[in-house]
Amino acid sequence: MSAASCLLTEDQFLCSICLDVFTDPVSTPCGHNFCKTCITQHWNINVPYQCPNCKQIFYSKPELQVNTFISEMAAQFRQSAQQKASSSSSEQQAAKPGEVPCDVCTGTKLKALKSCLVCLASYCETHLEPHLTMAGLKRHQLIDPVENLEDRMCTKHDKLLQLFCKTDQMCVCMLCTVSDHKTHDVVPLKEEYEGKKAELGKTEAETQQMIQKRRLKIQEIKRSVELSKEDADREIAGGVQVFSALKESVERSQAELIDTIKEKQRETEKQAEGFIKELEQEISELKKRSSEVEQLSRSEDHLHLLQSLPSLNAAPPTKDWTEVS
Repeated sequence: MSAASCLLTEDQFLCSICLDVFTDPVSTPCGHNFCKTCITQHWNINVPYQCPNCKQIFYSKPELQVNTFISEMAAQFRQSAQQKASSSSSEQQAAKPGEVPCDVCTGTKLKALKSCLVCLASYCETHLEPHLTMAGLKRHQLIDPVENLEDRMCTKHDKLLQLFCKTDQMCVCMLCTVSDHKTHDVVPLKEEYEGKKAELGKTEAETQQMIQKRRLKIQEIKRSVELSKEDADREIAGGVQVFSALKESVERSQAELIDTIKEKQRETEKQAEGFIKELEQEISELKKRSSEVEQLSRSEDHLHLLQSLPSLNAAPPTKDWTEVS
């Protein structure tokens, strides 16, 4: 048996459902092998009973017996795989807080490199290998590692959310289109994602334009304050010159005029400060919204973008500054 096992590859002893070495392997009538627990749970969910590999349908649930020969061979490969994983785990990085861990690793959870939308699991470099080498798994859709993969499944039909219902503004699965959303306007998730992402880009551009306009208004107000101060200085100088000739008789009037002019300037500056404070507050709110829009628009996660979009804060109320000078 040891000599024979050397001629076989490890892929032949991996269950295509859990992607791990067989545990209590059983054979289907079509000749494919799975862990007994895996295929049993698979058939408990999917009716009629179908082989996950060749898609052959069995109209009555087959009775499965553990294949002792494959079980013994798988035990040898499991021991070999554990030794291999133990030696490679020291080279790979363990998942840190905030990082997505591998769902297959036992003991120390390594950092996941990819998540599979078909298997609804995340894999480290070692456990991702079957998805890169086995023909049946190469067709699975891999994405950058994400948590809570179960949120990507339809809670009603337990199928992958891969469509978007424009009528109800929600993500749906294929079975939803023939039941609750049969007559609705349904498009692929990616198509709606691209559309919404374009809208976010437009919103971001408009927000940046609003920020720029308010920055220009601040410059305009500051320049107005400078000109007002220059005018005030000229008025003070002129007043001093006029009343100097009547120094004794109009000294009190001169002081009152200066106070009046300075008070006017203080009011002008106070009003300008109020305008600037309002503008800076609006810029702060717009920057915050711009940051939220930019962060969401950069997301490559279709579902996350579409589900997060309704909760995005509405545009902050802003003042029309056109008439302010």
